[in-house]
This record gives sequence, C-alpha cells and structure tokens, in this order.
Amino acid sequence: MSDLRLATCTYQEFAPHMGTSVRTTVGAPRFSLPYQLGGHARLITPTRDLLKINAQDAYEWGYRRLLNGNGLENIRRELMAIAGANDLDSPLVLLCFDRLDRLTPPDDWCHRLHFAKWWTEQTDTEVPELGAWRTPPPPTLFDF
Repeated sequence: MSDLRLATCTYQEFAPHMGTSVRTTVGAPRFSLPYQLGGHARLITPTRDLLKINAQDAYEWGYRRLLNGNGLENIRRELMAIAGANDLDSPLVLLCFDRLDRLTPPDDWCHRLHFAKWWTEQTDTEVPELGAWRTPPPPTLFDF
C-alpha cells in the first residue's frame, strides 16, 4: 500500500490534477464544484463550537485537543480509507474555504494550516499548501 500523501488547498483553488479532493469543513460548499469530492475527513473537521473562536491561539488549542482526542492512528485510518476508495497514488488534498491570499494578520490562519502543522509534528511528514499565499509585507528596518 502506498504511503499517505497529504496537501491542503481551498475548494475554490483546487483542480483535479492536484490529487483527491477531501472535505474538512463542517458545512459542504454552498456553490457548485467543478469536480467530485473524494470523501469527508470527519476526524479532522472542526466542530461548530470551534468555529465560534476568533483568537488564533485559543482556536489552535481547541483544535489540537480535538485532533489529539481523535488520535493520530484513527485519523490516519480514516484518511487511508478515503485514499483507498480513490487513487492510492494521488495525494489527498484537504479542502476548506479560507483563501490565504485574502487573509490579513492577525487572521491569516485557518484550520487546515493548524492540521498541517500538527500532522508534521506527529509524523515528520510535510503537508504542502497548494493554494495562493498572502504576499509577505516588504521588510522593515527591524528585519535587518
């Protein structure tokens, strides 16, 4: 069986050549998708209560608590089942709505970035972001 490969992106920026599209959001898209979803990763989907939290540190703490409670091996099994029902050689692309190039500090985060960070810490496997990133601000005098 192939190793599990993961990436993240938005519903809006995803294209089928990127891999297998996987929903990670509480709600399904309210717009028509030009592709079929390959599955829903329920164990990494934030709860509605988490979505009410606006502070990044509090959100990340709660989301990590959810991930740790669901457990790495259970999450891995769920993702492997989605991969097995699709193309095992294709990366699973974990989708949400937040376009990173439209977010501004301090709100330049979303759950898929927190998941990618958690997954990398747990497995030593990077989870690349396939969507557009916000352009970093020009350096200031304090950056030198």
